[in-house]
Amino acid sequence: MTKVTIKCTASKGAIIPEYKTSGAAGADLCALLDSPLVIKHGKSAIIPTGLFFEIPEGYEIQVRPRSGLAAKNGVTVLNTPGTIDSDYRGEIKVILINLGENDFTVSCGDRIAQMIIAPVTQASFSICENLSQTERGTGGFGSTGV
Repeated sequence: MTKVTIKCTASKGAIIPEYKTSGAAGADLCALLDSPLVIKHGKSAIIPTGLFFEIPEGYEIQVRPRSGLAAKNGVTVLNTPGTIDSDYRGEIKVILINLGENDFTVSCGDRIAQMIIAPVTQASFSICENLSQTERGTGGFGSTGV
């Protein structure tokens, strides 16, 4: 198990992420708001969590949508998956967008997203004149069928 250190504004109501089941890959991130916030249809908002992480080098946190919010309300994470780098020490905030038909209200303590701890591989980049050939070649965007 990877250890991630958290600083939080618990005195203001920040909620420590938790896995809801033993097999869960994602831990819930909750909103930390002074008052309810309405996200109008088609609009986005940056939602604070009151959480600050010390992520071990070689790992990242991926912020992803909660399927229930997306299926029931059309609310999702705008930059999914959002990446939190190991050297970032600021507050974790979630960009939610309301793609649903109705306005959506976020209240303090609402589960708004989930986070995944994932290993990171950094690459070494080099320039070349030609790439190796493959069966697929340069075909993209449905080139192998729908």
